[in-house]
Amino acid sequence: MQSRVKNIQWLWLSLAVILFDHISKYLVERHILRFDSVPLMPHLNLSNMHNTGAAFSMFNSAPALVFIVLSASVSAWILWWLRRHPYDHRLEASAFALILGGALGNAIDRALRGFVVDFVDFYIGSWHFAAFNLADSAISIGAALLVLDMLIASRHAQKQATAQKAANAPGVSDAPALSMTAEIGAVTQPQPEPASEPKS
Repeated sequence: MQSRVKNIQWLWLSLAVILFDHISKYLVERHILRFDSVPLMPHLNLSNMHNTGAAFSMFNSAPALVFIVLSASVSAWILWWLRRHPYDHRLEASAFALILGGALGNAIDRALRGFVVDFVDFYIGSWHFAAFNLADSAISIGAALLVLDMLIASRHAQKQATAQKAANAPGVSDAPALSMTAEIGAVTQPQPEPASEPKS
């Protein structure tokens, strides 16, 4: 019998996100000057941007404490969910682990620096997408996995409803029995005896 994997074990994914996120930010801070960019490939630069807002530079005017408290609240809720659902729900568990790692990665940045280091600069021509980091990517991937999980669950529920409706359809389950009864009646019904010839 295959052993069930505990969802709490997905926390290794959160730790990996935090580790690689801060290693990448440290390297960017060490080797790239602030507001400077290094071409990596077409349409992609490595930059050193300081973000005081949320993911993808949203809500820049809000104080860092707001995002730290928000990240702590989200992290606490995710840990509570993992404790309440110790098994199964693997796609949800992995998604929440990614979100947890991303939230804590950026929260640690804000607590230590007062801002978040963003360095992935995607652009097309003169248009630049909002700079982001590995923590932001983990949060986005986690959110996408949650949407995928909801779509899969919805499709599975529709299939179950369709199967249940077909099983409960009138006449479907009784048709084989009625057919068999008719065949048995045809076989057992007495046949009329042939008329005898008149005697001369």
